[in-house]
Order: sequence, then structure tokens, then C-alpha cells
Amino acid sequence: MTDTEIFNAIAEIVADRTDTAMEDVKNESTFRDLGIDSLDTVEVLMELEDKLGTTIELDQKIETVGDLVAFIASKEN
Repeated sequence: MTDTEIFNAIAEIVADRTDTAMEDVKNESTFRDLGIDSLDTVEVLMELEDKLGTTIELDQKIETVGDLVAFIASKEN
């Protein structure tokens, strides 16, 4: 899966959850700025696992959309 595909999946889920336009979700957007709190993060990750067909076990702090894209991409390789 490419970084773009991962990003688009994250952006779609975040946009749905926060009523934010997908084009307003950027790599540098922090989850806090997008209105995603710690409980939302868990739910976003579960939805993302279903969408991507993979397991995501965070073992580091993820603050931005780009951080999450890079983390998921690194685990797939």
C-alpha cells in the first residue's frame, strides 16, 4: 500500500468523524487540531485497521497525520 493510499484512508476517516473536509486534512495536521482526542484515536485506528486490512499497534507517540502514515508504511515493509 502506498503512502498516498494510507493518507487517503486516514483523511477519509478523520473527515467523517470530525465533519472536516477531506482536503483540509494535511500531513502536517495534528490530530488535536483536527478535533481527535485520545478516545477518538483508538476508534480511528480500529476503523483504519478494518479499512486497510492490517493490525496497527502503536509503539510510539503519533501527533500528526503524516506521523501515522509513516508509521503504518514502515510496518508494512
